[in-house]
Amino acid sequence: MKHYHYIFTGSGLSALMTVYKMALSEQFSDKSILLIDKDIKKTNDRTWCFWETKSKNWEKIIHKKWDSAIFANEDFRRNLDLSPFRYNTIRGLDFYNLIFEVLSKHKNITFVQQNVIDFQETKGIISVNTETETYSCSKLFNSIIRLDEVENQTKYPLIKQHFIGWFIKAETPIFDSKTATFMDFSVNQKGNTRFMYVLPTSETEALIEYTLFSHRHLDKSEYEEEIQKYIQKLGVIKFEIVEKEQGSIPMTCFPFWKKNTKNILNIGSIGGWTKASTGYTFKNADKKSGKLIQFLSNESDFRKFHSKNKFWYYDLLLLNILDRNNELGSIIFSALFKKGNPALVLKFLDEETSLFEDIQVIMKCPKRLFIKALFRVLFSIKNNKKL
Repeated sequence: MKHYHYIFTGSGLSALMTVYKMALSEQFSDKSILLIDKDIKKTNDRTWCFWETKSKNWEKIIHKKWDSAIFANEDFRRNLDLSPFRYNTIRGLDFYNLIFEVLSKHKNITFVQQNVIDFQETKGIISVNTETETYSCSKLFNSIIRLDEVENQTKYPLIKQHFIGWFIKAETPIFDSKTATFMDFSVNQKGNTRFMYVLPTSETEALIEYTLFSHRHLDKSEYEEEIQKYIQKLGVIKFEIVEKEQGSIPMTCFPFWKKNTKNILNIGSIGGWTKASTGYTFKNADKKSGKLIQFLSNESDFRKFHSKNKFWYYDLLLLNILDRNNELGSIIFSALFKKGNPALVLKFLDEETSLFEDIQVIMKCPKRLFIKALFRVLFSIKNNKKL
């Protein structure tokens, strides 16, 4: 059984960001590092989006940038000036190629394509079992999420952000390549929170994605029927589907981090690195992975890494509402973006606002809904009941 200083079980976004920054820092060149994943990361399997004033780490792989975005529902449509932010998109394959190009230059970092079955810790040594081999390590970073524990409990709400997207190429120019569609709630809500998301990369090409914040997935045909209807609504007559993507992101305030031990750290969605109220992961993972590198320079007890802040409670209020009344998502997000300052809302969603700025954003929300949710949450915490 080969022993490593660090093992990453799963090589998703958060794991790859972390090991990439470990490699760049040169602080871990004397440490043996192993990444284990059943996927070799050779396909363009997903798209990540985030907003920033200037991308410090990822500028050279940003596929497209937008300075403005559209927010719409069935009653209004607003073109949002995102300044000083830009909305950025990165293709999965470009991200993977960047990461593995750097990792290939570090002999202390190894990747194996295997399926992790389980892992366990005994007397400070962690053994990781795959379908074919067993490895050991002193420290483990786990990003393999299994939702059974969350789905089988009732205290913390679980909403899934699930979607299917088509990358299409129209026969004639139809898109405004300078403006993304951030959320278009004009589609039939059908008792859920449903919206369209459009990322135009040219006048003829765009990613069109049908997204839900709800409890259950749909049949594949329903996502694709709605995409087809929306394409027709945009006036696109003839087009080809270049690629497709689909995914499901857990939105929950479930305290995954309580499963951290001195030597095992949950990262990514299972570490609470996904923004619970929106499902956005890229920016959060960028921040958290950077903090983790700093942490590893000074600390060895992984139980000290996670900290809960005020935004966890804000997210919990929204999830509490959507868990009980899933159809209210359009009303809540519309209230934020109809008259609110777009840059301030984005700063709030990035968890970078002061308390005074928090209040400015929160006051745009439907007050009665959130006051009721606040009292429900406070009562639940006091009586240790469902949040």
